[in-house]
Amino acid sequence: MKIINNLKYTYKKYGFLLQQLVSRDFKVKYKRSVLGIFWSLLYPILMMAVMAIVFSNVFRMSTPGVSYLAYLMIGLTFFNYFSEASNLAMSSVVSNFSLINKVYIPKYIFPLSKCLFVGINFLLTLIPLYAVIIFTGTGLNWWHLLLPFSFVCLFLFTVGMGFILSTISVFLRDMFYIYGIITTIWTYLTPIMYDISIINPTLQFIMKFNPMYQFINFARTIILYGNCPTIGQFAGCFVSAIVIFFIGIFVFKKNQDKFIYYV
Repeated sequence: MKIINNLKYTYKKYGFLLQQLVSRDFKVKYKRSVLGIFWSLLYPILMMAVMAIVFSNVFRMSTPGVSYLAYLMIGLTFFNYFSEASNLAMSSVVSNFSLINKVYIPKYIFPLSKCLFVGINFLLTLIPLYAVIIFTGTGLNWWHLLLPFSFVCLFLFTVGMGFILSTISVFLRDMFYIYGIITTIWTYLTPIMYDISIINPTLQFIMKFNPMYQFINFARTIILYGNCPTIGQFAGCFVSAIVIFFIGIFVFKKNQDKFIYYV
């Protein structure tokens, strides 16, 4: 109850600032862009088309019983959100040092605003995602009403990672380069382009501890297979999100007062 009251107070006091930061990111991203916000719709479709051609024709990837296009699009939509949001959140504190030095602003506002900004783009990418779902004849069902649960868990997990990464990057600027390698490895350790069933059973067991697998698998269970996720899938998403979220809060809060010494 105390946490909820603190969140209400924080939003009441700094909600306008948060809105302005998100608005600024939109203006900067789409400044002088002809298509503007439509890139949020077009980009995932183009990426999916290229990857679908490469992996289905060159590497002969397939997903028995379900559309490979829809399978791939779900994985890309979720992972692209996490990758972009966590990368922007990582640099958010460092890139706003000049503002932090001038006025008092809660520092967590910066990584949070990046996750919200990319989150709006994520919601827009659901439009081409559902276009692919309908186009491939995957079909819709009532279990789709449970999808927001996976979205919220993905958001909380990403915010937590954003807090951790933005903290580390203040003290270790090499993190900007290291994280690029980490996300590349993470991409291939997450069954985005391939079916996890083709992997060795022992490796499958290990890969299921990957939080991104939990979020993506939850969505695929509903969208591709038309089933209600199991209790284990609900727990996997919830635990992955909450643990990283609170670790992120703890790490950020413990170190934020030291940021000023590393400008």
